[in-house]
Amino acid sequence: MSYYPLTSIPDYYGIDALLSEEHKLIRQSIRDWVESFVMPQIDHAAQNHTDIPGLMKELGKVGALGPYIPVEYGGSGLDQISYGLIMQELERGDSAVRSAASVQSSLVMFPINEYGSEEQKRKYLPKLAAGEFIGSFGLTEPNHGSDPGSMETHFKDMGDHYLLNGAKMWITNSPVCDIAVIWAKNEEGKVQGLIVERGMEGFTTPETHNKWSLRASKTGELVFNNVKVPKDNLLPGVTGLKGPLSCLNSARYGISWGVIGAAIDCYCTAVQYSKERKQFGKPIGSYQLQQKKLAEFLTEITKAQLLCLQLGNLKNAHKATPAQISMAKRNNVKMAIDIARESRQILGGMGIMGEFPMMRHAANLESVITYEGTHDVHLLITGLDITGINAF
Repeated sequence: MSYYPLTSIPDYYGIDALLSEEHKLIRQSIRDWVESFVMPQIDHAAQNHTDIPGLMKELGKVGALGPYIPVEYGGSGLDQISYGLIMQELERGDSAVRSAASVQSSLVMFPINEYGSEEQKRKYLPKLAAGEFIGSFGLTEPNHGSDPGSMETHFKDMGDHYLLNGAKMWITNSPVCDIAVIWAKNEEGKVQGLIVERGMEGFTTPETHNKWSLRASKTGELVFNNVKVPKDNLLPGVTGLKGPLSCLNSARYGISWGVIGAAIDCYCTAVQYSKERKQFGKPIGSYQLQQKKLAEFLTEITKAQLLCLQLGNLKNAHKATPAQISMAKRNNVKMAIDIARESRQILGGMGIMGEFPMMRHAANLESVITYEGTHDVHLLITGLDITGINAF
């Protein structure tokens, strides 16, 4: 047996009828690209702890980088449901591929488009959209993850430039980035965003090795040792944690869609395997315990699809709250990781092999359930929304 390509998306509640023809065309184009470009090489990349060569430029060619960014800045001007569907298809290929696109789109292009100057938008966004520039996002620090307000990275006004010092950790694309959107405290202790470029003296990006998760993605640190940042590189449109947190809201929204793709990949593989694998004289799909698993998988995927579709509608109407996005991120990642683990059991020993996607998705989702707000922190965000009492 070998890996089963996915030819259709489970649509148990007829959700496709609620999508536009444009949505379906976008989804199909990304699905076709994932099948032809990602699937043939993702196992090799993950097994060998290497990224996929030329990935960012290929993502740019298919319009997966900053798809909701206005056309005048190199984006496609698409709506939020289109963005979600793109993330779903990318993560069906691998979380590392979706992470690369998600960071570029929601954590680098989004803040430049939302808070940057006109000059910054025209300088950076078209090249980021095309994958000619690779971006990274610096918020998490070695000592500060869930509590970004305690960040230590800081900058001083030196008259004709800013002097930046500090370090960021667990940064996707760090070792290969051309620019980084960095969040740091000014001399008044207020958080602001700076665009740091590769080649600035004192700016280094050491790679993080020996990961069990997201092995097809480059991860590293962003280290600033008296880095001189031009004043034109300050994002002028926001001050305070609202800036980075709004980026995280966009990224979390994309994740809530993306992980559905990972779950679907595992589900469809398990369904086909259960029909072909025979034990005790009949397909294992004929046994109650296997049917129970498959029925639960489809139920949870359907619930996640409905959650994301309505969240996308709210995002399009500019009505989605951070707490609503947290709920979707937490629920859907937990759903996906549970399906990855349980579907691995359906395949038995074959489930650990690289020909099948379960172990790779399960390992990747261990990172996804932690980054962009941990599983437990998202529970507390919902709890705060319910009670009005901060439990952090």
